[in-house]
Parts: sequence; structure tokens; C-alpha cells
Amino acid sequence: MSLVKIQNSILSGSVTVPASKSAAHRALICSFLAGGGSVKPIVESNDMHATLGAIDAVKNNKEFCDCIESGSTLRFMIPVAAALGREITFTGSGKLPQRPIGDYLSLLPGHGVKCESEGGLPLKISGQLKSGRYELAGDVSSQYVTGLLLALPILDGDSEIVLTTPLQSKPYVDMTVAVLKSYGVTVDESEKGYFIKGNQKYKVQDFTVEGDWSQAAFFLSAGAIGGDITVCGLDLGSTQGDKEIVNVLKKFGAKITVTDCGVRAEKSELCGVNIDAKDIPDMVPSIAVTAAFAKGKTVISGAERLRFKESDRIESVVTNLRKMGVPVSETPDGMIIEGSRVCGGDLCGYNDHRIVMAFSVAGLFAQGTTTITDSESINKSYPQFFDDYNRLGGMANVISDR
Repeated sequence: MSLVKIQNSILSGSVTVPASKSAAHRALICSFLAGGGSVKPIVESNDMHATLGAIDAVKNNKEFCDCIESGSTLRFMIPVAAALGREITFTGSGKLPQRPIGDYLSLLPGHGVKCESEGGLPLKISGQLKSGRYELAGDVSSQYVTGLLLALPILDGDSEIVLTTPLQSKPYVDMTVAVLKSYGVTVDESEKGYFIKGNQKYKVQDFTVEGDWSQAAFFLSAGAIGGDITVCGLDLGSTQGDKEIVNVLKKFGAKITVTDCGVRAEKSELCGVNIDAKDIPDMVPSIAVTAAFAKGKTVISGAERLRFKESDRIESVVTNLRKMGVPVSETPDGMIIEGSRVCGGDLCGYNDHRIVMAFSVAGLFAQGTTTITDSESINKSYPQFFDDYNRLGGMANVISDR
């Protein structure tokens, strides 16, 4: 356990965010299925260790596959392991054993895979995944769709994914399709899902991982609220849905400039907005903190799937904002925030990397000192976050009780 103490400060300068873990997850698995090729750069984060370890477990027919706390690793690797005919038990830690995998438990047995589970992890699978028609909901997690898209092309026979409800977080699936294409695997989008030809071969190639828009959002929000920050290493043509943070901040009234050096966010007069977050759920903590410093009311909706992340992120954000004196009400799929005077406080990090990073931004501008527990949770995705934060002028003191 550790906590971080945040003092008031202003962030300014430029920062290069780490490589996208979303793209890296996908490329690492594609490289494994291709039988070679490098994937660089890779962040030394817990989620990357989870995927690398899972690939090693499946490749070498190990009995257990520890996905640590990575939902992407788990949901991507289950069908991949099944397509390769592995008998393996998936395990995990933190909140991962309680996160939803029910769609696989109901879907895979009808396609040749035996699943032994009490509803979560551990999950033991055996048998051989078969091609065919896969019907699943699109509003639970797009990671199910990605997992199937990674696995189905290597099976004998063609397959189709039929979505029984509208697909949320579609940009993440678009990213999967784009990464697959770079490895020589084609997927055709249909009216209600995707068509996947069987007997495809992944081609060996070296893959360069682009910068992570999800991590850029924290610094861009800090710039818009009260700093001047240029985030480098980003691709504006990316399929990452979280690049939408640029348009969201502009909607708040932020001054955002795209230059040859990167994306610059400067201190601005911000006003409340309405945000539908169904395609950008990971942005909600950052958006909510921005809203706390904006004049008027902000309504965030379409984010009900945040209940099943590393924490219940709707509840986590609302609780911490209230501790900082911000008027906020929780809704089933989001929250309503009234921008106001923001005070420092003793906050909970909920062992959730995005909660810790988002409220580290809030602490920059809050009146008084802010402390946040579970600061070590940033190791899940961005271990160097506080190093970059302090280099830009922040005053974050990480205190460990170990």
C-alpha cells in the first residue's frame, strides 16, 4: 500500500506519453499467432506483463495462465487459447475474478469448448474452438468481440459474429480490425457484426506501437484546467477512441492546438457540457475532474459499463468528488457534476490506476493538500506517471509503507 500527497502546482512543458497498451495487447497476440516479429515499444506495466505471461503460458501448454488484473488479457486470450486447443486454467487478482466473463461461459460450450467455472475466475477451458455463428451482446464489453476476432481467423471454416445489441466502445474493435489488417488478416464488417474467413495466416512483421491517447487525456485536462502542456507522440489518425478527448475538451471551451510537436492544451475558461461516454468510457475519470473546474453543469451518460472496471468507476469518481466538496449526483449510467470550489481532501484510489491519475490532476488546483491511496496502482498502465507529472512542475510525493 502507498499513497501520494499532491500539493498545488501548475504543469507546463511537453511530455511524451507511453505506448498504447490497447494497441500493444493486440499486436503482441497477433505476433504470437504469426510466429514471430517484434512489437515495440512496450511499457513495463503490469498489464503488459499479464499479456506477455499469458502468451507464454498458452505457447508452452502451461497448466495455469495468470492474467493478473488485466481484463483485456483475460478476454482476448480465452478464445485464442481455445482456438489452439489448449487445456488451461485462467486466474487473476484484484477485481479481475469478479469481472464479467459470462458471455464466454454461455457461448463457447456451443462451439466445442468446455468451460469449468463458478461464474468468474478461476476458469478452466478444454476442447477445440469451432468456427460458426457467434451471437453475443455488444453492450457488455467490446473485449469479447476483439477476443473472437483474434481467434476465429485461424480456425477451419468461416465464422460470423452477430451482435444482438448495439456495439459500445466500437473504436476499440476498429483498432482490432486495423491491427489484424496489418498482420495480413481480413475481417469484414456486416450490418449486425463481423464476417471472418477461416484458415487465414498471420504474417510475421515488426510492429511499432503508437502513443496512448488514454494517458494523454490526464495531461491535456491538466493543461486545459490551469496549465500549458504539449503532449507528444500521438497519432491524430489513430483508431484509438480516446483521441476524442481533444473534441471533448474543445466542447468544454478549452484552447487546444495541434502542432508539429504534438497536441497543446492551455489554461482556459471552461463551461459545463453534456457527454455521451458510451464509446469513451475510460475517459470518464478525466472528464469528470475537468467538469469539477468548469462553470455550470456537466452531465456524463452512457458509462454504465464503468461499474465493472478495476473499481466501480462511477461510484469511485462520485465519492472522491464529494470529498473535494464538489456537488455531484450519481446516475445509473454516469453522473451530474456542478462545477464549484474544489477543496483538497483524503481520497481513495480504489486500487484503480485511472482514478489515481485523474485525481492527481484534481489535486493540482484544489484548495489545500490532496492525498490519494493506492498510488502504486499506476503500475498497471503508466509506472512513470508521477515522474512525468513532477518533471512538468507537479509536486507529488509518493509515500510507501513498505
